[in-house]
Amino acid sequence: MATYVYQALNAAGKTQKGTVEAASSEDAIQRIKSQGYFPTSVQPQKEKKAKGAKGGAEVAAAASAKKKKKKKKGGGFSIGGVSPKYLTLFTRQLSTLQDAGLPLLRSLQILESQQKPGVLKNVLQNVTEEVEGGSSLSEAMAKQPKAFDHLYVKMVNAGEIGGVLDIILQRLSEFMEKSEKLKRKIKGAMVYPIVVVLIALIILTGIMLLIIPQFEAIFADFGVELPALTLWLVNTSSWVAGTTPGQEVPGWIFVLLGPPAVFFGVKLIRKTTPGKAVFDTLLLWTPIFGTLVRKTTIARFTRTLGTLISAGVPILEAVTITGQTSGNYVFEKALRKVHDSIREGETFADPLRESKTCDAIVVNMIDVGEETGDMDSMLMKIADNYDEEVDVAVESLVSLLEPIMVVLLGGMVGTIVVAMFLPMVKMIESLQ
Repeated sequence: MATYVYQALNAAGKTQKGTVEAASSEDAIQRIKSQGYFPTSVQPQKEKKAKGAKGGAEVAAAASAKKKKKKKKGGGFSIGGVSPKYLTLFTRQLSTLQDAGLPLLRSLQILESQQKPGVLKNVLQNVTEEVEGGSSLSEAMAKQPKAFDHLYVKMVNAGEIGGVLDIILQRLSEFMEKSEKLKRKIKGAMVYPIVVVLIALIILTGIMLLIIPQFEAIFADFGVELPALTLWLVNTSSWVAGTTPGQEVPGWIFVLLGPPAVFFGVKLIRKTTPGKAVFDTLLLWTPIFGTLVRKTTIARFTRTLGTLISAGVPILEAVTITGQTSGNYVFEKALRKVHDSIREGETFADPLRESKTCDAIVVNMIDVGEETGDMDSMLMKIADNYDEEVDVAVESLVSLLEPIMVVLLGGMVGTIVVAMFLPMVKMIESLQ
């Protein structure tokens, strides 16, 4: 019988090394498995010339140095977060490997090795090292906030405690896929009006800089008295071009830098609690867009809460996490009241009804789910229903925005044309 050197993973996913006597490599694999290990490498032991104690010490020192070097691999420095698309794919693949019965550490090593260099690969290297060092998966993920948020970590923790990590990861990947699908729908609806407005700003700026000054010179040569509308347009053109007396900064700079300044200004305002409260409240009451935001937020928070409850996360902690990830201050405040109500032994639905953030049908369905003890499935039904309503609302919004954009652009062009032709009518009358 020959001696085989093996590397294997134990039930905890840690690497084990040793030797085994066997007639063949297949027999060696079976013997290793019978010990409760999962073999990753089985090689015949090579005969070495005896080099005394000194040689053995050198080999041991080299092995120790190699092991330390491996432990120091770590993830490199990276900037930014992980794309939701790649994080969703990783979650789905990890769920599949866990369902297949592969040890957790081996699954992480496989997924880390197939990643391209970037943020996610560095994160997975760090998570793999933490798990190999004895940490749980949720503890390792909690140390990587750029990739795994509070919701993700809590669901993984619930899966570890319940021994159903593969099922929880599958639910988490489905949740992330549906959330990303909803975001894509909203972003897709906003692309058309944003592109049209930006192109219109560029065209109007070009008209103000190149066309209007030429008409102004013609009118000055003929000495025509300009109507109020034309005079306003000429003054606006001068401001855009920066030729107004005493003007230091051309107006076209404000026109081109205005949209990004507004965008980042809103993001800064929403970083403060009062700013976020005012902005989110006004957003919910905005015509057309307010309804879409309300339906989107309801779909998001019901799906999040339903997923957490079905994963076994305690109700109070689930409500807190849902409020923090709802994305809207008004709903976050309502869910804080729900949390206080449940903690005091009262119902879930009553404070939600008093906040008037949700439709009556949502509150009634939650009330029924609370009474029947089937809260998670009821919340999922609400989320699916509101996903469909969001689809309809997005389609209606797109169909409504198209004629509005046409009317606005037509009005702008028509105003410029009328303002330029009014003085020309007076010129023709004076020539006659």
